[in-house]
Amino acid sequence: MVSALLPLEGPADLSRIEAPVTLKAYLICAFAACGGLFFGYDTGWINGVLGMPYFITLYTGYSYDYERKQPIGIDPVNFGLPSSTKSLMTSILSCGTFFGALIAGDIADFIGRRLTIIIGCLIFCIGCILQIASTNQTVLFVFGRLIAGFGVGFISTVIILYMSEIAPRKVRGALVSAYQFCITVGILLANCVVYATQDRNDTGSYRIPIGVQFLWAFILGTGLFILPESPRYHVMKGQLQSAAKSLAYVRGQPIESEYIKDELAEIVANHEYEMQVVPQTSYIGSWVACFHGSLRKGNSNIRRIILGCGLQMWQQLTGINFIFYFGTTFFQQLGTISNPFFISLITTLVNVLSTPISFVAVEYLGRRFLLIYGAIGMIIMQYIVAIVGVTAGRVDANDPAAVRAMIAFICINIFFFATTWGPTGWVVIGECFPLPIRSRGVGISTACNWFWNCIIAVVAPYMVGNSKGSANLGPKIFFIWGSLCIFSMLFAYFLVPEMKGLTLEQIDKMMEEVSPRKSRKWMPKTTYVAELARRDAEKSRQQWRDVHAATNTTGGLESGMMGGGYHEANEMGAIDPYGHGTQGVHGGSGGYGNSMGRDPYESPNTVRY
Repeated sequence: MVSALLPLEGPADLSRIEAPVTLKAYLICAFAACGGLFFGYDTGWINGVLGMPYFITLYTGYSYDYERKQPIGIDPVNFGLPSSTKSLMTSILSCGTFFGALIAGDIADFIGRRLTIIIGCLIFCIGCILQIASTNQTVLFVFGRLIAGFGVGFISTVIILYMSEIAPRKVRGALVSAYQFCITVGILLANCVVYATQDRNDTGSYRIPIGVQFLWAFILGTGLFILPESPRYHVMKGQLQSAAKSLAYVRGQPIESEYIKDELAEIVANHEYEMQVVPQTSYIGSWVACFHGSLRKGNSNIRRIILGCGLQMWQQLTGINFIFYFGTTFFQQLGTISNPFFISLITTLVNVLSTPISFVAVEYLGRRFLLIYGAIGMIIMQYIVAIVGVTAGRVDANDPAAVRAMIAFICINIFFFATTWGPTGWVVIGECFPLPIRSRGVGISTACNWFWNCIIAVVAPYMVGNSKGSANLGPKIFFIWGSLCIFSMLFAYFLVPEMKGLTLEQIDKMMEEVSPRKSRKWMPKTTYVAELARRDAEKSRQQWRDVHAATNTTGGLESGMMGGGYHEANEMGAIDPYGHGTQGVHGGSGGYGNSMGRDPYESPNTVRY
């Protein structure tokens, strides 16, 4: 039990459980958010490279006239990689990321958040080397993407975990949203690099975009040697001195600050409370514990897992990554667009410029509001794109104005996603899990994101492709995405609680007390430190009554307190806080030396823990 290692004072006053936000907290989280560049940049470069003339000729054997910018001996509409090849090359990274995300949580609990991210950067670099080394060897290229995906799985999972655990509650949503912003920046940078190399008649056309990724790995991996470990990780390991130092660093306060003592005491109390609730068992049993509980209880582990996995699933099923993975080849199929690479660049720019709006919206409007109304906006936009696409926007209609209208509504759809579901999905999974299962919960949720990412990457080329065996849906695919957004909206309405402005510990309490639909009005009434002290005081009273009844004496409490737990000793003269004389009370073996000046029921201001 970690709190036995260090005496802590904790607040019962809700205003004292976190230090004021400092510039240092912003900078630390902003730097950590750079992990999103890995996800975004890979999404962007694979989209462009799959449409590059040199890359297509390398893997198909088709000829291409670089001066006239058209294929030789084949219809331009059919000049491209087979659907099966595009599907494999795109989806295999998500497959690797799925497995990387699943084991990242355990590794982060074992060696720490920082070191897990650094290892992820190294694995990612190995995968990039294999992809660059490939010329026309599909197996080597695919294996490189599988290894790189494994590293991205480490990074994408633990970055969210790390940021959620160190970010101040007042701006946690905005700072975690910066992760999504970095994803969009990564996509934009990739599109810029691809746009610059698309017409090269050598391997530099695809090797340069791949090689740029080494820069992101170097920056993130090097920077994390400087940043502190998560204080909540140290608490979980029982390293309270290290936790205090890390917390003081990220909050920009001296280690002896009352703010640091109070926040650390609340983290410790919450961890101990959750450890009492979550069964302590074997390794396999600890995984099974993630799925324990009643589906009817909002704070049960299984409901939290459903919340995290459901959010990530529906985020992917909005269809946004169809645009960023296959946008270039989709725009080529519309027939009237002369430069599909440029259109992809525009859609990416809309994504980047829209995401910062969420920094403010997620804290002022809230997570729940953004998810519900963002889904409604995407439903409308995607149905409009589909309707225009099957009427005036058909390829045989040859109507450039209708195609431009489709592109405009696709951009508005991206705006709705970038300001709502894009960042908010990551924010919520970083907030909704209790500390004992947080790393695994975030890992399972992130793995769910990559699982559905992989499914979309596998099936989308067959859904819109025009090769043999493909459905050739074209713009009709937006009917599917729009319909799925209806389910996204219903999921958010019934299952996503409002978490803005609460500490991670207060979120646990809120999910225990109210349903998602009533969560917006919930306000914290106490702290975990004060609540545990009150519970212990009641337990102490009962123990004293039992001893008194058994012995029919008015002796001290000590004989009734030998079993451990929380213990109170009056600091004002060794007087029993419940009105009986005593020589003092000592914390039992393995318990918490909890010393309180007065009865905690009468003095709610400070609890020594």
